[in-house]
Amino acid sequence: MADNTLAHRAQNATTTEAMHLPPMAAPTNHGKTLAAWFTTYGVIIAFTLAGLGVLFALVWLFWVGMALVAAVLIGGKVLQASGHGQGGDKTRARQARTGGH
Repeated sequence: MADNTLAHRAQNATTTEAMHLPPMAAPTNHGKTLAAWFTTYGVIIAFTLAGLGVLFALVWLFWVGMALVAAVLIGGKVLQASGHGQGGDKTRARQARTGGH
């Protein structure tokens, strides 16, 4: 009877196994870009304002928060398009200056 345990299969890989590797290495910044930080903190602040509007029954504050969410999302997309996002020119230049972080 053949040894079909996980340890045996790991040590004796067959030649028919396919390797599914990504086409290139992932960026080293792990999403820590200006566009990501701006969008994250902006949405948190905007939703907090909208939540306070709901909590205190201030309809105008709720809608200000919702409008701010939309503005922050658009601003984040603009920052990403201008090179401050993942893989952008300005992000790569900053990584080169700071040693990849």
